[in-house]
Amino acid sequence: MSLKIAIIGGGSSYTPEILEGFIQRQATFPVTEIVLVDIEAGKEKVDTICQLGNRMIDEAGTDIKLTWTLDRRSALKGADFVSTQIRVGGLAARAHDERIPLKHGLIGQETNGAGGIMKALRTIPVLMEIAEEMEELCPDAWMVNFTNPAGIVTEALLNYSAHKKVIGVCNIPFNMRHSTAELLQAAPEDVLIRFIGLNHFVFGDKVYVKGEDRTADVFQKLLQKELDYSPANIMSLDWSEAFIKAVKLLPNPYHQYYFQTKSVLKKDKQAYKENGTRAEVVQALEESLFALYKRESLRKKPEELEQRGGAFYSQVACQLMDSIYNNKEDIQTVNTWNHGTIPDLPYDAVIEANCVITKQGPKPIAIGKIPAPVRGMIQNMKAMEELVIQAGISGDYEDAYNAFLVNPLVQDEKKAKRLLDELLEAHKDYLPQYKRLSFSQKA
Repeated sequence: MSLKIAIIGGGSSYTPEILEGFIQRQATFPVTEIVLVDIEAGKEKVDTICQLGNRMIDEAGTDIKLTWTLDRRSALKGADFVSTQIRVGGLAARAHDERIPLKHGLIGQETNGAGGIMKALRTIPVLMEIAEEMEELCPDAWMVNFTNPAGIVTEALLNYSAHKKVIGVCNIPFNMRHSTAELLQAAPEDVLIRFIGLNHFVFGDKVYVKGEDRTADVFQKLLQKELDYSPANIMSLDWSEAFIKAVKLLPNPYHQYYFQTKSVLKKDKQAYKENGTRAEVVQALEESLFALYKRESLRKKPEELEQRGGAFYSQVACQLMDSIYNNKEDIQTVNTWNHGTIPDLPYDAVIEANCVITKQGPKPIAIGKIPAPVRGMIQNMKAMEELVIQAGISGDYEDAYNAFLVNPLVQDEKKAKRLLDELLEAHKDYLPQYKRLSFSQKA
């Protein structure tokens, strides 16, 4: 049986991760064809990735046909799974998302705050196009979306596109489970963290090892500063004893933007002064990675890729596809429709939750009400996400302004306008839904 995968954004430096994942899973997930897709600007990169990928396939002795193309429709035709990992506007756009908010005294980050909103506004139209093409060319295929902000983008697709076989994924819950397993000297597959919340705003409220409740042990380790599951792109600032004891939830690394805002802003300003934006740091890292990728002697994923912040990326995406294909009914943490899983959130909202993974897709495990200490914040975040999606679809200036205004990292009516105007101007080439606006209309 043939099994075709299309990877949209195949020229990403992360792609060797997912190729490695497919190679390692040939016994259970027998991929026969992988097509890497990119745009004209990514032509050299995707060619380099394809050459490295074919060396990896040859080294492993597997029988996978790996090619690349700029023709997205031909890649989608007949695909069984489609992985989306795009960055509209590239790292130059990310630099705007980080630099401009910092200039206004606010956190600039690629998936949080004003920067995260702009990334969503650039991304939603493109992924809507891809979803519509999938409905035409491969209607039975699952889209596994790794493009950030993953939860927001996934909700936009599920609620506004014709293609409903969409699942959002993120490596943060996976990182948290693996780090917790290491701390408890347990196998990762034996550890289950009960997650509740949204992408990049998810908490853990229970930790089990082979069904035994080890939550108290994990909180004790967290209080002793022995637990750190921050990815390479987020420096841990630790959590106070008062916060951990009062909230009684495991925070994820992105929570520092909301609960330690002043400290993070100070750290980010210093980092910007010393090294420029994170986008510029990544740009330099990518140059060195692609120099490695071009080496004929390189026949495996280099360890240096872990510095990129995408550890466990291939594990998350490939494990999900494997489980759907084989109807494994195992538990994984993904972004999917709420449908009553968390009664405090809208029925058609997308949440990040533990799900049983079946051939028909993810089945969320009932959670119940959000714990009181964070209920208001999660509901506020969801309201903000809904406004971002509305703005991404409508191209309406007031919708975008409202999203900025409600975002916890902005929430300043005058700064919201100045910031929005400047970011709309900076990204005007990548916002087709906003092209009808002139700057005089925004004034």
